[in-house]
Amino acid sequence: MNNSWNKVIYKLWSPIYDHFFNAGPFQKARQAVFSNIPFKRQDKILFVGVGTGVDLLRIPIDHLDITAIDYSEDMLEQAKKKFPNSSIKFHQMDAQKLQFEEQSFDFVVASLLLSVVPNAESAINEMARVTKDGGQIIVFDKFLPPGGKLSLTKQVMRPIIGILGTDISISFERLLDKCSYRLHILEDRPVLFNGMYRKLVLKK
Repeated sequence: MNNSWNKVIYKLWSPIYDHFFNAGPFQKARQAVFSNIPFKRQDKILFVGVGTGVDLLRIPIDHLDITAIDYSEDMLEQAKKKFPNSSIKFHQMDAQKLQFEEQSFDFVVASLLLSVVPNAESAINEMARVTKDGGQIIVFDKFLPPGGKLSLTKQVMRPIIGILGTDISISFERLLDKCSYRLHILEDRPVLFNGMYRKLVLKK
């Protein structure tokens, strides 16, 4: 995967993305991800890889200071259409090179991001860098089970699935070990497809 290919893939995905990833089991999973998040009034929230903005529908946007970025201009346009008169700040930006100062946000949210960026390690480091000390990072994504490996079938399928813009071989535990910042796991629970997709809440 690379950024140029991702732009092509998500240009194609953008008109139909919600029909697949904000419906049925994915809709329930997203609801579970955003349950019990201790947002406080005027907290600064960064959505990294906001996509079509479906996660923004699940938080009290009128009481928060929200910035939302995505590398795909087409996906970002879909998000903007959902919130035409809001105070949300939308930016086209690479998650691997966030253009924000260190410790800028109380919460950083990444849904289905780490499995699609070319370099997940760079992305999580950038997310941690811009999170305030004591702040939280909320991750919803598909990962290998702790200590797990891809089955032979999935090893064969991985390049084909990769063409669609996602990687099924990411180990969150390895990402965390390689992170340059100390992140403590507050919550790690399965939310979809027998634990293939997980909700992780990390504290910096």
